[in-house]
Amino acid sequence: MKARQIVTLPFVLLIRFYQIAISPILPSACRYSPTCSQYTIEALQKRGLLTGSWLAIKRIVSCNPWGGRGYDPVPEKGCAHKH
Repeated sequence: MKARQIVTLPFVLLIRFYQIAISPILPSACRYSPTCSQYTIEALQKRGLLTGSWLAIKRIVSCNPWGGRGYDPVPEKGCAHKH
């Protein structure tokens, strides 16, 4: 297991818990694909704890009726991101 995976694993597990135990009880509200929780997991896995967390925060803040919508994957390293 890589160091990045070890550092991000507790956060990924928390999000997985949310996806399994909490999200099914709540109404579907995410305006993006992948969902904000899945985006956060992918961002943490691809970009690490600091950059991944920053990307996730920006995504979650923009997930509102006045924000964006549609397909919004985690940007690859070195690519500009629309948020």
